[in-house]
Amino acid sequence: MTTSNYLLLQPKRIKHYALVFIAMLSFIFSSNSAAKNWQTVLDNGQNHSVYFHAWGGDPQINAYIQWLAQQVKQQYNIDLHHIKLTDTSEAVSRVLAEKSAGNHSEGKVDLIWINGANFAAMAKHGLLTPNWATKLPNFSLTNPAKNPAMSLDFGVPTQGMESPWGQAALTFYYDSVAITSPPKTLTQLLTWSTQHKGRFTYPKPPDFIGVSFLKYALISLTPASLQAKLYQPVTKQNSTLLLPKLWQFLDTLHPNLWRAGQHFVSSSTALRRLMGDTELSLAMTFSAPEVPAAVTRFDLPTSIRSYAMSDGSLSNIHFVAIPYNAAHTDSAKLLANFMLSVNAQAKKQRPTTWGDNTVLDLSILAADQVTQFQLSNPHPSSLAPNHNSPALAEPHPSWVKVIEQQWLERYGAQ
Repeated sequence: MTTSNYLLLQPKRIKHYALVFIAMLSFIFSSNSAAKNWQTVLDNGQNHSVYFHAWGGDPQINAYIQWLAQQVKQQYNIDLHHIKLTDTSEAVSRVLAEKSAGNHSEGKVDLIWINGANFAAMAKHGLLTPNWATKLPNFSLTNPAKNPAMSLDFGVPTQGMESPWGQAALTFYYDSVAITSPPKTLTQLLTWSTQHKGRFTYPKPPDFIGVSFLKYALISLTPASLQAKLYQPVTKQNSTLLLPKLWQFLDTLHPNLWRAGQHFVSSSTALRRLMGDTELSLAMTFSAPEVPAAVTRFDLPTSIRSYAMSDGSLSNIHFVAIPYNAAHTDSAKLLANFMLSVNAQAKKQRPTTWGDNTVLDLSILAADQVTQFQLSNPHPSSLAPNHNSPALAEPHPSWVKVIEQQWLERYGAQ
């Protein structure tokens, strides 16, 4: 039988080869197109300024952003300007005001550090550039197919509007000189605070750590049968059903807090300072590596130890986004892509730098790249990697505003 006759008898095989050939052409075309598009970003993004609006309340984080500025200056001749915010909503308000004024192309915010409620608000009002983050060359290093959280912000699909920058979880830390057995659940925390009055507090909302503690408490206090409601847009009915347990808990807790719950610190930095001054024995952070980093810098005593609550740790990923009217969109993309590089992510995770956990999937990196993330001698104040604390997903972002408003109504005037 000739080859031609054989193929005539094999229509399924011909179809298979045709599909494979088409797939190969599609892949080649797609790869070439992506490379061409990124080259355009490289050509247009260099030699400009980027105005990066990001929280500026931590000297360690500020120093890391300055390192980023040095790197992108060397690689792309980009002048990175860190616009330090006390609250991300400041940048949201600026972009919204620009849109109202008809400024649709020369916005003053090129890149913004964002997640949660602020992302949901900007996405809702069409204030973010769509469908760009997944096209960054380094985005593939997050292995999004295996890690869907890289495309979800508090459960809300990012739709390519955000590029992941770091991930964290609510972590508690204590002074082992003052405490031998720290509380491991919310119930134990209440009991412990009764026995150790004035040795614990949390930052006043809308501080991120303060609100995170309230969300952790709300999830822990909500019966499992009702927790699904926390991951849906808040309604008056659901808030009336679920929030009273939180206020009852806080009514009992507050008299046991620092200054009897009559005054609250304004930030996690102030909270850490109280721990450093040994006014408090127990505190929390949203980045576990931040604790040993602070001990190394002598901002905290060497007796500090980290741990995770056994009833769960509130967890999320934080992102960067480009406003829809950014003046230097391509420059912002170059910066965001560098933020996802192995070099930038490894440096950011080092306790002496920042201690923010990487969003890269180390399992797909080369061996020499993985070694950049490894610490040969873990710090005594570090969180144990096998803590086995259940990850508590962030509630729907609409709950944040309701929690903040009702907290301020009940306790803000104190």
